[in-house]
Amino acid sequence: MVLNLVNQETDNLSWRIGGPQGSGINRIARLFARACATQGAELICRREYHSNIMGRHSYNDILMGAKSAHCHRESTDILVSFDPETLARHALMVTDKGCVLHSSEDADVPLGRLAYLDERLREDLTRRLEAFNLPPSTGGLLQMINQKGVQSFAIPYGQLLTKLAEAVDKPRQWVAAAQNTLAASVSATLMSLAQETLEEAIETAFGGRKDLVELNHQAMLIAYNYTREHISWKGPSIPVNESPGERLLINATQGVALGKLAAGMGFQSYYPISPATDESTFLEAHAGAPLDNGQTSGPLIFQVEDELAAINMASGAALTGARSATSTSGPGFSLMSEGLGWAGMNEVPLVVTLYQRGGPSTGMPTRTDQGDLQFALNAGHGEFPRIILASGDVTSCFYDAAQAFDYAEHYQLPVIHLLDKALTSTLQTIPLPEPSQISIDRGERDIKSSQSLQGVKRFQLTDSGISPRPVLGDPNGQHWTTGVEHSEQGQVTEDPVLREAMMEKRARKLELAAAEIPVSEKLEILGDEASEFTLLTWGSNKGAVLDAMQRLADSGISARAVQLRLLWPLPADELMAILSESSPSVMIEANFSGQLNKLFQQQIGRGCDYVILKYSGRPISGEALFPALMDIHTGSAEPHIVLRNSFE
Repeated sequence: MVLNLVNQETDNLSWRIGGPQGSGINRIARLFARACATQGAELICRREYHSNIMGRHSYNDILMGAKSAHCHRESTDILVSFDPETLARHALMVTDKGCVLHSSEDADVPLGRLAYLDERLREDLTRRLEAFNLPPSTGGLLQMINQKGVQSFAIPYGQLLTKLAEAVDKPRQWVAAAQNTLAASVSATLMSLAQETLEEAIETAFGGRKDLVELNHQAMLIAYNYTREHISWKGPSIPVNESPGERLLINATQGVALGKLAAGMGFQSYYPISPATDESTFLEAHAGAPLDNGQTSGPLIFQVEDELAAINMASGAALTGARSATSTSGPGFSLMSEGLGWAGMNEVPLVVTLYQRGGPSTGMPTRTDQGDLQFALNAGHGEFPRIILASGDVTSCFYDAAQAFDYAEHYQLPVIHLLDKALTSTLQTIPLPEPSQISIDRGERDIKSSQSLQGVKRFQLTDSGISPRPVLGDPNGQHWTTGVEHSEQGQVTEDPVLREAMMEKRARKLELAAAEIPVSEKLEILGDEASEFTLLTWGSNKGAVLDAMQRLADSGISARAVQLRLLWPLPADELMAILSESSPSVMIEANFSGQLNKLFQQQIGRGCDYVILKYSGRPISGEALFPALMDIHTGSAEPHIVLRNSFE
């Protein structure tokens, strides 16, 4: 299914800025988001960028409203363009009543001159323009959108930069980077963003450099004055939130990092890899966390030589009693597989934060995907228990990151915390997390009852599968840890009877977890709980599902959503009960094969009636999901639906 853009009346406002990578797109978008949030908007910001460092197209969306936004929009109301390629990729996605702010130099550039524009997109745009007897150029695109009511404004950035150079008494080349501030400030004026609010955001973003603060402050003033004198279009004002209370503006990696700090993490190892690196660098910058007693404390964050060292070092730290984690993405997790098996054999309470991105191999390092579920379930040769949980939004990242340590230490096994790249690129206003809601469960630590002449029975055979856990350095906790099968004290054995007992002991932990973990921690039911129209999903798709359900509700159609948090052990009984009451059931995933739906088939004996998939590397939106769900509701849909990208 290709999205057919329909302009709907909405109570939110979408702002998009695009340009060549390396031109400060992300910084100015974050600055603008901070200013809009400070003025009172609830917002969600999406970042899309190429994996090369410089030159290729990059853009950011900010969707803002008076109520919390759940996900981005494919369409946009205001497009701020730095280059002609942005016009080519996004002009047709501007809503009928929206506007385009572009450089006067980009007003009529042939599409054939855009070196980085994909040939597929160039040919598609050319066909569309020819159908309207318009030239294959940015000028033709501007004419096309003008005909449907979109207003476009050519901004003389060159003249404004010259004026800026004179204002700060610097060479023209030195001030060129402030073009992004000029562009953002033009749209800020149209959206009634207060100058002092934008100035405060500038000071925060460039606070370490007085010369840059002054440069961007002057750029803002010049843009505000120009817009008031030359553009009469009155844009929609920035919405103001309806809920009291403070808000944080953070993304998923920051949410995970804060959750780990709140849970008392003592050690994290990592090897740099996109998009996981941001979490560890944030932890490095905030290693001194404030405590209730006024002191500060924090974990040791250690960058290592490769992923093999990362997971093995994290296991070593966990054996000393520290709450320990490592953070990586798909290719790095591949290298960690052997170390994960070692942790499984030795029942190490280890947390692995796995950020999914497009694969296989290097794949698409900066694009999203949910293709690692089966990998996480089966990584490491042989069989050993692990718990897998997946976060659905920025807020849950905080609580799930903390909960992962409790699961790891209570059940003494590896816990894989799955996120997808879409969440790491999502900047969102959220209510302040409540660290008081985080409980600390260190698990079984009493070793007195497990002592013997051969040492402590670290792997004592118990009905629950959980054994007393001594830590390295405890003189009363002597035992062995090796990579092979072992006795209760950890000594090497190949005794077949003991092997059977140890395999069964480790497996019982998963049975215990399935029985003990509350349903509220396994899944979340959203929307109309009485509805039979049931949408099932996991990860960052949650926002798109919530958005699409609201669109269904606006059309008089009720639906409920089941957001899976605990993916392993799969809550089979609860899901079977839900599926038996669903008509129809719809699985929504961002991968090619419908991995969670296949897991349903394996563990429950049935999958969903419909499967909606997206695997372009871009996240699912409610705007694109809604028509697919409407087709299912009317009975006109095929059982297998693919959401396809037609632009960008």
